[in-house]
Amino acid sequence: MTAAEERPTRLISGPGMLLVWFYGVMVVGAVSRSAYQIATDFGRAPLAYTLSALAGVVYGFITYTLVRGGETARRAAQVCCAAELAGVLIVGTWTLVEPSAFPDSTVWSDYGMGYVFIPVLLPLTALYWLRRKAPADRTA
Repeated sequence: MTAAEERPTRLISGPGMLLVWFYGVMVVGAVSRSAYQIATDFGRAPLAYTLSALAGVVYGFITYTLVRGGETARRAAQVCCAAELAGVLIVGTWTLVEPSAFPDSTVWSDYGMGYVFIPVLLPLTALYWLRRKAPADRTA
C-alpha cells in the first residue's frame, strides 16, 4: 500500500473548508429550528417541519463526509448534494405552485429564500467542488 492509499484525499482544503463551515451553519439552523417547531407546534405544519428536519440530517451527513475525506466519502457527498439540490428544487417549486401545502416555511421553501438562497447555492457549489476533487486518473 502506498502513502496515497493509506491517507484519504482531503476534501476540506482551500474552498472546501468554507463548504464545511456553511454546511455546519445550515445543520445548526435547520435542526434547531425544526426541533423547536416539531416540539412546540407540530400539528400546524407537519410536512414543513419534517422536511426541515430532513434537510438538517442531510446537511449533517454532507458535513461529515466532507470532513472524513477519501473517495468513498466524496462519492457519498456527491449523491447527498444531488439529493439535496433535487429537494430544494422540488420543495421550492412546490411552495410556489401550491403555497397552501405549507402553512409554515421549510429550509427549502422558495428555493431557500428565508436562508438567503444558501440552500440552492450550497449544493451547486459543493457538487462543483467535489467534481474538481475527483481523482484525475481512475485507471491506476
